[in-house]
Amino acid sequence: MSTRFDTKIAVLLREDLEPWQRLNVTAFLVSGLGTQVPEVVGEPYEDADGVPYLPMFRQPVLVFQGTKEVLGAAHARALSRALPRAVFTSDLFATGHDEANRAAVRAVGTAGLDLVGLSLHGPRNAVDKVLKGARMHP
Repeated sequence: MSTRFDTKIAVLLREDLEPWQRLNVTAFLVSGLGTQVPEVVGEPYEDADGVPYLPMFRQPVLVFQGTKEVLGAAHARALSRALPRAVFTSDLFATGHDEANRAAVRAVGTAGLDLVGLSLHGPRNAVDKVLKGARMHP
């Protein structure tokens, strides 16, 4: 049975990324959502032998792709709607740790960010509007 959620978790990737970059960017982007939107995280897991596992998102993460222009427009719409979001810029491929990642983003103004990925969470219709022009990742 499928559950329809009132909210949506989405990742938008720039379409020209290498496969390893797509996976890496997606993992980084979704890691921030659970810290700022705790209701998206479910309860911890446990197998039949009682071995515990960490909780995960309680709803699907939908992955989309688009051009650099689509990503830029989506970023602007996400900001205008004040949706919880995370960004990944091309500069982060050259950094090696969290402090350097944050410094790389902080060094560039909003309009100048070379975005390669964006994650967001919000009401379904708001997220759909932010993602206008993007298509589901194959």
